[in-house]
Amino acid sequence: MSETARELLGEIEAFLALFQVTPTKFGVDAVNDGHLVAKLRKGGSVTLKTADRVRAYMASERSEQPAAPRQAAASHRVLLIIGGGIAAYKCLDLIRRLRERGIAVRAVMTKAAQQFVTPLSVGALTSDRVFTELFDLDDEREIGHIRLSREADLIVVAPATADLLAKMAGGHADDLASCVLMATDKPVLIAPAMNPRMWLHPATRRNVTQLKADGIALVGPNIGEMAERGEAGPGRLAEVPELVEAIIGMLAPLVQKGGGNLPLVGRHVLVTSGPTHEPIDPVRYIANRSSGKQGSAIAAEAAALGARVTLVSGPTQIADPPGVEVVHIESAREMLEAVRRALPADIAIFAAAVADWRVATRSDEKIKKAAGQGAPRLELVENPDILKTIAAEKGGRRPKLVIGFAAETQNVIEFAKKKRRAKGADWIVANDVSPETGIMGGDRNAVHVISEDGVESWPDLDKGEVARRLMARAANYFAERTAPV
Repeated sequence: MSETARELLGEIEAFLALFQVTPTKFGVDAVNDGHLVAKLRKGGSVTLKTADRVRAYMASERSEQPAAPRQAAASHRVLLIIGGGIAAYKCLDLIRRLRERGIAVRAVMTKAAQQFVTPLSVGALTSDRVFTELFDLDDEREIGHIRLSREADLIVVAPATADLLAKMAGGHADDLASCVLMATDKPVLIAPAMNPRMWLHPATRRNVTQLKADGIALVGPNIGEMAERGEAGPGRLAEVPELVEAIIGMLAPLVQKGGGNLPLVGRHVLVTSGPTHEPIDPVRYIANRSSGKQGSAIAAEAAALGARVTLVSGPTQIADPPGVEVVHIESAREMLEAVRRALPADIAIFAAAVADWRVATRSDEKIKKAAGQGAPRLELVENPDILKTIAAEKGGRRPKLVIGFAAETQNVIEFAKKKRRAKGADWIVANDVSPETGIMGGDRNAVHVISEDGVESWPDLDKGEVARRLMARAANYFAERTAPV
């Protein structure tokens, strides 16, 4: 990637994050379909003429459009150490997401990180100075690396490269980032990102094992395509919603200990998430494509608002959100039993994609395929309706606010309205899960919140933002009606 392309990408990423614009709505003919942004993210080049045109557009937009609102007072501070990797651009969106939640962010950038995003871009989003040098005379008069390490509530390393992991595991302190990590007495969360072969290398595996033993928390890495052509496997930086969820989870105990404006303190929030697996025989089951990302994000957000949270989760491939009590189940009947055990609750949110049917009789042995016998006949019976059952609970066991989810492929709002009445839910969060939307199993969601007051439609958002808005709405619901018991 040329220097021009690298600098332009950093400026574009900062602009997208600051103004909450997607590449598909960038507004310039050359980039309005996201192709230029995607090309730059993959290391492509750009002409000086196009670069000048894009910069002129961003400058005009900055002069006309106010930036995203800032929080007046941050309740907690995260020190973000940005390592040198192509995934560093994701930190721009991460900073914005954290600040939306009232979390102040101060950044340290390694020399390698500055090859991928600029301190100017990072500083524009943190509204703070970006720290890059260990031997800065002004800072070191006050022992700056010690001060940085102690003033934060949490230190996050993202992306955490193989080199940074090795320095941390070996106790090195030869630059600002490693000195801060050596000098801190605060919790540390690392988000590894590197080539799959580097992640799977024995040296990296040893380093990760040592860091875990040292009490360092990890999020990711994910499995998928790398920036390099033809490379795939474990090593992708966790997506921004996952990073936010992990950070909020680690801050939650500090938030609850410190008090403050936490609207769900004293509340118990119950969340269901993920798919259910309905066994056919010991090796086969009925299931769906739910990833559990939305329910997990809701649980983490509820904890960040001060609630005690119980998450009843079906089988997923994502980590449990920190600071949340998680009950793992397999089938719909197990989920209902776990939900009943968790009652009473103030809020119950049923985000799980529960299988509607199970086989009437599960085979204790693997069903064998035999020549000439054809496919086996499976008799299906209906699973318990968890949402309807809990919404109908008596004797004070019904949660004060019952929220169901409706995954539809047609007539989304019409069917969701009928579901709300039929199930007895207070709200229904409806979405279109047709294959072309990418919502089922994806990182984004576009929902309609149906209540007795009508329909509130939200734009396409990442699932972390959906969780934030939903829990803010729930907190307002209680603020308007009741006081904590």
